[in-house]
Amino acid sequence: MNRPLWLVAHTRPRCEKKVADFCQREAWAVTLPLYRSVKRYRGKKLVFLKPLFPGYVFVELAPDQRLKLSQHQHVANLLEPPDQAEFATQLATILRVLEGEVEVRLAPEIQPGARVRLRSGPLRGVEGIVTERHGMLEVQLRLDFIGQGAAVKVSADELEPV
Repeated sequence: MNRPLWLVAHTRPRCEKKVADFCQREAWAVTLPLYRSVKRYRGKKLVFLKPLFPGYVFVELAPDQRLKLSQHQHVANLLEPPDQAEFATQLATILRVLEGEVEVRLAPEIQPGARVRLRSGPLRGVEGIVTERHGMLEVQLRLDFIGQGAAVKVSADELEPV
């Protein structure tokens, strides 16, 4: 039987929407959970739709179509969830939450001891180690300059794991 399977396409950096578009052109069932991100620039308010799970696109397709997806230039790897039913249920729950009027954002596991890189602001590109975490957004970061440490408080959403 050629029953559709859920696969998780691990994409190249910032290629989630390209992979989702490809899957739609192939008429495959594709899911790319997006959340609204509001940024303010010089008095203007801009709204962006960002992937809730950066680097991942969820595709339901027949096993014989797997090879075509894995060969796409923006797909780094294909993963198959071990429990298809549980994965489908969890994904449906996430999509239901996204449809509501609730603010949703990725909650990365940036914990003390994690090596991270700042992805925005004046310290963009600087790497360090998380020394403390307070609440959801405030992180103390140890930056190593010439063998010395400097404590900097930054927002956790400005960090990415290294």
